Amino acid sequence: MVRDDSEAASVRVYSRDPEQKEDDKPQHTKDETKTSKDGGKLKELSEEDEQLKTELEMLVERLGEANQQLHRPALEALRNLIRTSTSSMTSVPKPLKFLRPHYAHLKSLYNQWTAENEDRALFAEILSVLAMTYSNTGERETLAFRLKADTMRASTTAEDLGHWGHEYVRHLCTELGEEYNASGEDKNNVRELMRLALLVVDFSLKHNAEVDAVDLLLEMEAVDQLPQFVDKDTFERVCLYLVSCVNLLVPPDDVLFLRTAREIYRKHFRFFEALVISIRLMDPACIRQDFMSPNNEFMRKQMAFVLARQQIPIEWLQDESEPITDQALIDCLFQTQLSSRFIQFGKDLSIYEPKTPEDVYKTHLETARVSSIDSARGNLANAFVNAFVNAGFGNDTLIVNAEEGDSYVYKTKDHGKLSAAASAGMCLLWDTELGLSHIDKFTYSSDEHVRAGAMMAYGILHSGVRTEMDAPLALLAEHVESKSKPLQHSSIVGLGLAYAGQAHEELMALLLPYVQDETTSMDTAALCVLSLGFVFVGTAHGEIVPSILQTMMEREPTDLNDKWMRFMALGLALLFLGKQDEADATIETLKAIEHPVSRDAQILVDACSYAGTGNVLKIQTLLHYCAEHVSAEKKEEAEDKEETDEQPHDLYQSYAVLAIALIAMGEDVGAEMSLRHMSHLMHYGDPAIRRTVPLALALLNPSNPVITVLDTLSKYSHDSDLDVALNAIFAMGLVGAGTNNARLAQRLRQLASYYAKEPDCLFVVRVAQGLVHMGKGTIGIDPYHTDRQLFSFSATAGLLATLLAFTDARGFVLDRTQWMLFWLSAAMRPRFLITLNESLEPLPVSVRVGKAVDTVAQAGKPRTISGFQTHNTPVRLGSRERGVLATEEYLSYTPIMEGFVVLRKNPGSEAIDES
Repeated sequence: MVRDDSEAASVRVYSRDPEQKEDDKPQHTKDETKTSKDGGKLKELSEEDEQLKTELEMLVERLGEANQQLHRPALEALRNLIRTSTSSMTSVPKPLKFLRPHYAHLKSLYNQWTAENEDRALFAEILSVLAMTYSNTGERETLAFRLKADTMRASTTAEDLGHWGHEYVRHLCTELGEEYNASGEDKNNVRELMRLALLVVDFSLKHNAEVDAVDLLLEMEAVDQLPQFVDKDTFERVCLYLVSCVNLLVPPDDVLFLRTAREIYRKHFRFFEALVISIRLMDPACIRQDFMSPNNEFMRKQMAFVLARQQIPIEWLQDESEPITDQALIDCLFQTQLSSRFIQFGKDLSIYEPKTPEDVYKTHLETARVSSIDSARGNLANAFVNAFVNAGFGNDTLIVNAEEGDSYVYKTKDHGKLSAAASAGMCLLWDTELGLSHIDKFTYSSDEHVRAGAMMAYGILHSGVRTEMDAPLALLAEHVESKSKPLQHSSIVGLGLAYAGQAHEELMALLLPYVQDETTSMDTAALCVLSLGFVFVGTAHGEIVPSILQTMMEREPTDLNDKWMRFMALGLALLFLGKQDEADATIETLKAIEHPVSRDAQILVDACSYAGTGNVLKIQTLLHYCAEHVSAEKKEEAEDKEETDEQPHDLYQSYAVLAIALIAMGEDVGAEMSLRHMSHLMHYGDPAIRRTVPLALALLNPSNPVITVLDTLSKYSHDSDLDVALNAIFAMGLVGAGTNNARLAQRLRQLASYYAKEPDCLFVVRVAQGLVHMGKGTIGIDPYHTDRQLFSFSATAGLLATLLAFTDARGFVLDRTQWMLFWLSAAMRPRFLITLNESLEPLPVSVRVGKAVDTVAQAGKPRTISGFQTHNTPVRLGSRERGVLATEEYLSYTPIMEGFVVLRKNPGSEAIDES
């Protein structure tokens, strides 16, 4: 094995047993014969070893002599012998081994030397190295002697530490952290420790030990010192480690790590990566600073695509004195061309032709013929399936392009017409130009349900995209005041979907009065709060929050018992999405409400504020809620008081189960562990808990059909409790949403035969089949994007609202409000990789697509994907998949190949071609 000079000089030391006492150490003399326990002779020392041992003992003797002129040469000789010694991976260097009996003697000699002795610093340094293996654990003598040596010296550099080897520096790291934690208020000691720690960090970063450097600064509470030591060769690995640690840290360390990583990226002009971190922080000032930093217009367009995907309000990026005037940049921020590019993507993949529900059901493969018990309900299921399967393509044959009078809108009854008409918005998703004219025909219908459906379709159509003319507000605002409840509710929900995440102040002025008015019916007030939650998600708006709290305090108990109350609680919780401890004041205020709904709201607010963090303490608290058993006596008392069927004190357990999934979903290890929790809850939990477990599994794995989860849900779909079975079937649809998973499609066909005579279950099976084939396999509902570094607030809101409706499926989705399924449109986004040139025209290139691999702290430049296949763009990306450029012909403006990626010609490749 070839060693470089620095490695040859390194000292690898392996500590002795900490239980071994000083007296227990073997005291061998030069002439002693060593024997094993069974009396057998051990191997004698070789001649070279004998000579080295003799030489070391002579040097130790010289250090004890009165003549100080002998001390310096002896110390120099000791230093050289220790530094130049090498060892195998399993043995201690021989100079350290032979000096073992003399460590205590050397310490006493050091203490006898006077402060005037100039050689005392070098002596302390040598003792510091020897202390690695010989001192008692806990005394931290390596650090103590190092500090003494540094105090006596004028200056010490990082290289001075490195001369003693990497193992010595690592040992110092450990003792520095321990000493800092033990120092307490001793500022002088802390200052000395910090000075030495920064030297260790400097050395570690120069010698590929970035992880050790970051861990030391975390323990020393000085991560903000890191940027000054990072250079162009180390910043990428350091930042990757910093960002990957965030989910494992508690506040405020997590935010400090993100801000430190952002500072490093900005220092090295990596503004795209800095912007991604600013979005994670949801800091408008940082987002604007990073967006405005690059002078390159193409880099700004690349940034605009990420900001649009996250639905960052354009108001955060500009002010009245400095508006954005570049139309191409505005189109990127508004996702104006999303629809046309998605349709072209469908044509490139040869999936543009419309699909019918029969293409999805494949009834000829079902084991038993399913007879449609209720044709109107069957037609409504067909309308939903048609909407999900043809979402975004705008060419279906049942609603949008149906012959006059032959549309499925008129083949359903009453409230079913509302959902069927609204499904037109799903088919025309993101098409803000042609979509409005197609939906317009429904607004002239004499049936108020059809008109209401058109209002909701307007909102669904604009989900995730913006227009400069604010068409949804202009079309829907007037109907918010309508006396017709279907029209009013559809307009409120439509506005929430159209402006999700955009913090549009006009909507607050429009909807908040209905929340504050106590005479407003509970369903209307709840939908207004939920839509405000969608629009102002994650902003903790200072005017909306107090209004909602006041409303909850002033409402009558009968209002608070209403089944719609859950959506008011969710609307409040969404305002605190990702805010962590900023929600504490609101939770304390909720405790003042003397009604069981108070606990429901507290759980939702707490869960949303820590969504995706994997916070273990919060999950433990929620598991305690789930461990409580609501006794039969309490249920009887509730029935005696003639309360509604939906008991708030029962419902809080359902929220707790969903909350566990919401908190754990962003952290892989936590999500894996929570699957086990769900299994236990299913076995031992109350009925309310069991009914929610399938929904929680869906929230943990949206658009990610993991076989173990599918098997579990498949088992629950045959549960004796029909509510558990309903939720499990719907959860199967969410887990496989937009994946075209063949195994899942087959299981759903089997369920269609199994539940042929159960209209409720059959309806949900059909919806689940539509979800699995969503967008013909090109649209997903996973809120995580940009290499799973960001999670979309509006997508999370859409998922939570839909899942909350299924906590009482018979009371909402299977009753008169099937339109609640359209809340999923807030989470629906294309799953593709489309490469563009600098003019934003499609540019087909060769890319490799494979399973994403975690490369944090791995040596060298490991591959970031495994099991890859090579394709030409555009290409569909599956869940947990990652793309990389296959050739060096082009360079990307972003390190993350996902969604729209702007490429530029690689000048290096042109030089190669010319040569």
